[in-house]
Amino acid sequence: MTDTAPPVAHNAQVTADASAAPFAPRPETGKVCETRGKWIMGLPVIDNDIPPEELDRMAERATEASNFLKAISHEGRLMILCHLATGEKSVTDLESLLSARQAAVSQQLSRLRLEGLVTPRREGKTIYYRLTDERPRQILDLVYDMFCRQA
Repeated sequence: MTDTAPPVAHNAQVTADASAAPFAPRPETGKVCETRGKWIMGLPVIDNDIPPEELDRMAERATEASNFLKAISHEGRLMILCHLATGEKSVTDLESLLSARQAAVSQQLSRLRLEGLVTPRREGKTIYYRLTDERPRQILDLVYDMFCRQA
């Protein structure tokens, strides 16, 4: 029986061999995560040697990533996140910035809150929202680079 490499796209480049360091910090968070085998363009190569527990963890992470992407996949929610990336805003501010009715803005904020992407703060009768953490800002930076930055 011979060892065969997992299928790799013809234009992919192996960028690192993680076998010498089975635990490495993730660059975006600094958190330590288990690494095995080779990495291609920053992504691990998935092969038949991955233990079932690791596949289960990957499936859980895929579900989390899918929920995150679904939450930002609506134009209105994406615009709200863009506005909140510059700082905390009231619901009234967002209504004005988006030229949208309060009910529509509140509905989208509710979904973003449910996914843990925004955090509310009440001051009297006014509710303010801010990004909960850096995840939305990181993806917005990428989306901006891909779709908005002038070449």
